[in-house]
Amino acid sequence: MTDLHSQRPRIRRGLRLQWEAAQNAHVLLYPEGMVKLNGSAGEILSRCSGDLTVTQIIVELERAFHRDELSGDVQAFLALALERGWIELW
Repeated sequence: MTDLHSQRPRIRRGLRLQWEAAQNAHVLLYPEGMVKLNGSAGEILSRCSGDLTVTQIIVELERAFHRDELSGDVQAFLALALERGWIELW
């Protein structure tokens, strides 16, 4: 797995992340449809604005959820999101 820690992920152009009350979840909207995200995915992607590095996102999540050792899970999800074209890296 590529080291993503210094990268700044953001939602890819043409996609939009939003909270859908009717779904009680974050969804990722794209021209062909949408993806309903689980809670973890929504929390990670909601921090992918291009402003924070992956390391900063991990620190924020660990603080917000009072958990340690989230680095592997966050990096694995971001690698998947990158592979699926949901995010781009800066």
